[in-house]
Amino acid sequence: MIERAPYGTWRSPITAASIVGGAATITEVVVDGAADDAPVWFSEARPAEGGRIAILRADDDGTAREMTLLDVSVRSRVHEYGGGAWWVHADCLFYVDFADQQLRAIVPGQPVRRLTSDARDRYADLRVTADARWLVCVRERHEPGIEAANEIVAVALDDSGVVNVLASGADFVSNPRLSPDGLQLAWLQWFHPNMPWDSTELWVASFHDGIVTDARCLARDAALLQPEWSPGGALHVITDRSGWWSIERVRDGVLLAGGERDWGEPPWVFGVSTYAFRADGSLVTLKDVESVLSDVTCVRTRGARIVVAGATWTHETQVVEISNDGSSRQLRAPRDHGFDPAFCTSPEHITFPTGDGSTQAHAWFYAPANPGFAGPEGARPPLIVMAHGGPTSAAQTSLRLPTRYWTSRGFAVVDVDYRGSTGYGRAYRRALDALWGIADVEDCVAAASFLAARGDVDGEHLFIRGGSAGGYTVLCALTFYDVFAAGASHYGVADLEALATETHKFESRYLDRLVGPYPEARDLYVERSPIHHTERLGTPLIVLQGLDDLVVPPNQAEMLVRALDANGVPHAYVAFAGEGHGFRKAENIIAALEAELSFYGQISGFVPADPITPVPVRNANW
Repeated sequence: MIERAPYGTWRSPITAASIVGGAATITEVVVDGAADDAPVWFSEARPAEGGRIAILRADDDGTAREMTLLDVSVRSRVHEYGGGAWWVHADCLFYVDFADQQLRAIVPGQPVRRLTSDARDRYADLRVTADARWLVCVRERHEPGIEAANEIVAVALDDSGVVNVLASGADFVSNPRLSPDGLQLAWLQWFHPNMPWDSTELWVASFHDGIVTDARCLARDAALLQPEWSPGGALHVITDRSGWWSIERVRDGVLLAGGERDWGEPPWVFGVSTYAFRADGSLVTLKDVESVLSDVTCVRTRGARIVVAGATWTHETQVVEISNDGSSRQLRAPRDHGFDPAFCTSPEHITFPTGDGSTQAHAWFYAPANPGFAGPEGARPPLIVMAHGGPTSAAQTSLRLPTRYWTSRGFAVVDVDYRGSTGYGRAYRRALDALWGIADVEDCVAAASFLAARGDVDGEHLFIRGGSAGGYTVLCALTFYDVFAAGASHYGVADLEALATETHKFESRYLDRLVGPYPEARDLYVERSPIHHTERLGTPLIVLQGLDDLVVPPNQAEMLVRALDANGVPHAYVAFAGEGHGFRKAENIIAALEAELSFYGQISGFVPADPITPVPVRNANW
């Protein structure tokens, strides 16, 4: 029997503890060789183990064996976001140990070999030469008092300790890729103030015995991504010259995958792979796997077959092998959460006018979903607007149990792809240029207004939440608009000027395009920073922050909280020691979700069904 109860008070089996219990997010896959039976390896992030990332080898019977030692987390800190921290060649695992950022190698059953030892260095984006004499990768060197240096290097695998610099001089480098014959090396590089989704250069050089010669630039003046060689030795790259990220054969400029869709994604992390080649040279793209997975994180090939990591609207991340006839099998099954499928109904893709009416914005709308409950007769549910990070990122298109945590309790959720989001072509991605803090906020407000006008949600009970850049959108929405009843900022930006002057190298000039050059445009930075307009911030807010965050340092959260306290605004502050930019530890993920639910309940006057400890709210009698 369906029980009627106020929204927000519904009982749900999707608890914060169940979200992290046994959770394992698969992000990267590597196939060790080109044969149809080549071993498949994958990485798995585990919140229950403090966010540790383990490397496993899949067996054809669906089981998997962990290949890393139990005290090792494989994670790079290059660009702070990492990715591409491991590779496999001839049954040998090469990896970055998060503890010291040094390179190591291990063959199953043998001792670990340490390949590097300079504490100044970090590594990412690993590849091994065919003769297994060199490991080619990105190195980021940190010296006191100066900006980090990013280079492509070749690390000798003969225990000599030799490290040769192959490419230097650019502000950033990525994607070192060796041709099948081992005689050429391709890579990408770019310069401040560009991000890699703005403009990059494609370079190639002759490679021999750990040294490059005849380096030359093949392409520039476009956002070039993911250079890859076909088995026949033809270099390919993803380019947005057409206005969409298309796959191009470099030698003749032929587009092998084009049209009005993006075949790549912004490389916030290393190791992104959205296309690959079968052993016979045929191209594999996202289109070849979309019938199996709705959200793809890594595309590889295994002889004639495809191996892909990704998720669906109803299942979390998994590793799947797809045959030529379209049939598929799981090499690593997703977690069996055991929830009734009625809790995980597919969302609706909606479009609506942007805040300035210039175009259409996009979002995914999730109605409340709980087979045991319905809202009071005639009532409409509260809405949580989700602002993704980046801001050059996109709403997720797969099962996210934290989203279902809200919908199963009676909240509606809209995950907004505001202007600046990727997946809708270059023009939409660039529509946030000079307008960060304006266009993104307008579109989040417009999404909420659209759903309220359509009758899907209660326009008097609107909430907004986001992390990092999404947290900045939250703070701007609460400061400059009077639309939302409350908000949640997860490690969000409060002071653009502080972000521009204090953040890490990768994003240190990001705001030049999103806001304006600093310090020339300092007035804009002040104008759009919520921390300078706290007298206008009268909406209840919960602030959640990692104390080891180097991307958005905790002093920004602390300045904001002091201002809220001085103004008498209801707020809560939850800080997590040992967490950086994003929460990885199970206990902290649980605490953050439960604190946010408790905060919304205290502000809106409902009592959650969950037996959770109420988060302390200052100025609660406001």
